[in-house]
Amino acid sequence: MADRIVLNPISYHGHGAIENIVPTLNARGCKKAFVATDPGLLKFGVTKKVTDLLDAAGFPYAVYSDIKPNPTIENVQTGVAAFRAAEADCIIAIGGGSAMDTSKAIGIIINNPAFADVRSLEGVAPTKKHAVFTIAVPTTAGTAAEVTINYVITDVEKKRKFVCVDTNDIPEVAVVDPDMMSSMPKGLTASTGMDALTHAIEGYITKGHCAISDMFHLEAIRLISKSLRGAVAGTPEGREGMALGQYIAGMGFSNVGLGIVHSMAHGLSALYDTPHGVACAILLPVGLEYNKPVAGERYRAIGKAMEVPYIDSMNDAEAADATIAAVKQLSKDVGIPENLHGILKEEDILFLSESAFADACRPGNPRDTSVEEIVELYKGQM
Repeated sequence: MADRIVLNPISYHGHGAIENIVPTLNARGCKKAFVATDPGLLKFGVTKKVTDLLDAAGFPYAVYSDIKPNPTIENVQTGVAAFRAAEADCIIAIGGGSAMDTSKAIGIIINNPAFADVRSLEGVAPTKKHAVFTIAVPTTAGTAAEVTINYVITDVEKKRKFVCVDTNDIPEVAVVDPDMMSSMPKGLTASTGMDALTHAIEGYITKGHCAISDMFHLEAIRLISKSLRGAVAGTPEGREGMALGQYIAGMGFSNVGLGIVHSMAHGLSALYDTPHGVACAILLPVGLEYNKPVAGERYRAIGKAMEVPYIDSMNDAEAADATIAAVKQLSKDVGIPENLHGILKEEDILFLSESAFADACRPGNPRDTSVEEIVELYKGQM
């Protein structure tokens, strides 16, 4: 079977990359932008870095910021209405995964009105047209939503998240500028960075991995493990390394899938509003231990990318254990909790396990699983 790789047609990387936004809009013939962002980025002036460029060029725009950290169906619906009211013809998504996921859903529905029921987008939706022309500008180094064909929406009524996978949703332009990430607080830098590492590691061991995705994921693991501690400390080198590393991870996992770490983390975010990166970081060693019997031989390459000392002299079992230990140490060094104590409630475990099993990420897990086994994984983290 042929391997498929879907990437942005154009992406800009490095300091000052946002300077390409207005020329891109003009070259495309756009007339008015719909700037989708979140309230915090507006409050702290991060969004202003882009809107100042629009103002200087006299380019019309409307701002939409009714977006929650775990975006909901309602956020998408109000966004669709706001886009139409603004009479915009393009989207600039500024933020982390929340702003970009909301923008993807809005852009898809605008050009595919038959999918106005947001729930109809779950899974692989048979949309016909590409989303509204979108420029994605990440402000966190973790989700890689600017380069993926996935987005996640929270169904508040059903207390669950659902994953949408659609080649028509990928932003046509990604602008990855470390300067847009410079104001991230330490906690957010740590959690989004561990999300990026989880993308790279789960993508490397997923059932669908291929030679091209392996190349992306191993380089992402190298960059992230080298840069995350520095990024949390606020060093420019750390920030720049994370900006690139998380994007490269997205180039890979978007095309080959993830596994049970993400499927289990989605439920925690939907039910408890747990930050997605924190949930992923806590569960990543759990997933690696669980998958070791079927994927452990691939852990040596992960450990080498993380520069685990003396890993070449270890046997496969030792290399796998050393790699898992390195993941735990990195998570600890950047301040992530070691388990779900204080987050997870025992009475919710069965519901969470059923949700994780139904999640779109679960089939990609290298080890076939069951609701009962996922129950035990959750229980082990209380």
